[in-house]
Amino acid sequence: MNPMAENYVIGVDLGGTKLAAAFVDSKGQVSKQTILAVDTSSCLASVNQIVGVTRELIRAKGAKKTISGIGVAVPGLVRRDGTVWAPNLKGWKRMPLARRLKRALGLPVIVESDRNAAVLGESWCGGARGKSDAIVLMLGTGIGAGIMSGGNLVRGAHELSGCAGWMVVAEKYGREAQNVGQLESLAAGPAIARAARAINAQSVAEAARRGDRTSINIFLEAGRLLGYGVANLVSLFDPEIVVIGGGLAKASDLFLDALRKAVKERAQPIAASRVRIVTSPLGSRANLLGVARLAGSIGLTGWRRTRG
Repeated sequence: MNPMAENYVIGVDLGGTKLAAAFVDSKGQVSKQTILAVDTSSCLASVNQIVGVTRELIRAKGAKKTISGIGVAVPGLVRRDGTVWAPNLKGWKRMPLARRLKRALGLPVIVESDRNAAVLGESWCGGARGKSDAIVLMLGTGIGAGIMSGGNLVRGAHELSGCAGWMVVAEKYGREAQNVGQLESLAAGPAIARAARAINAQSVAEAARRGDRTSINIFLEAGRLLGYGVANLVSLFDPEIVVIGGGLAKASDLFLDALRKAVKERAQPIAASRVRIVTSPLGSRANLLGVARLAGSIGLTGWRRTRG
């Protein structure tokens, strides 16, 4: 290996509908990014997609690029035995993803949940840069939180810390709440679309920006409930910063003020007065950067070791 060559890793962000992969260097620069629709036709279809897109990136690498490892963010639970449970991916109850990828690609592989990847990415290069106590709240089809405390990921006894969609924030508790959690059933993207009888949350946001009062009120109510959830997180973990990420962050102009107001009303007063609540500057790159940081931190030149 050329000691003067830059060590690169390949970051992969596997979502329920979208797969992104790219080179990431030790400064957090993303290059050669590829985005595909996730193939959910079979249990192994998305695994084969990751193998294929990674091989394409490796073939396309320049002479000075040295690929040292692969990091993969997944939309679900990564158990300590390396298997993955991802409810939105067919047959992924105990998918041995790292083992399969390592065998197919011949490179070190690290697999991490998307919420943990997000807080690692934001702490490295984004809105929580340099912070040792930070929370990234991912808002989209679901709701999850990546939690960093004292520079370490908060994982829980069963790797389930950060299931923020299950926070209880209101009296109402219907069938949907039993399936996905109360906060998620009331304030995630599908809930916003249901409330407006619309196709998706994006169309509701577009209507709100055109001045539709019903759509505006739906986002204000979602912001209030999300604020109650964030208030719980702030009171429990006393973070320096809360970063709002995920697809719904693009509509933060419609709900962020309501969210902040609810935090001030409901969170522990000193913690509420000191925490900053911001939207992600990284957008969809947070997960890629987070898993790249993990993959690159294992003994590679130029990559500072990441706690977690």
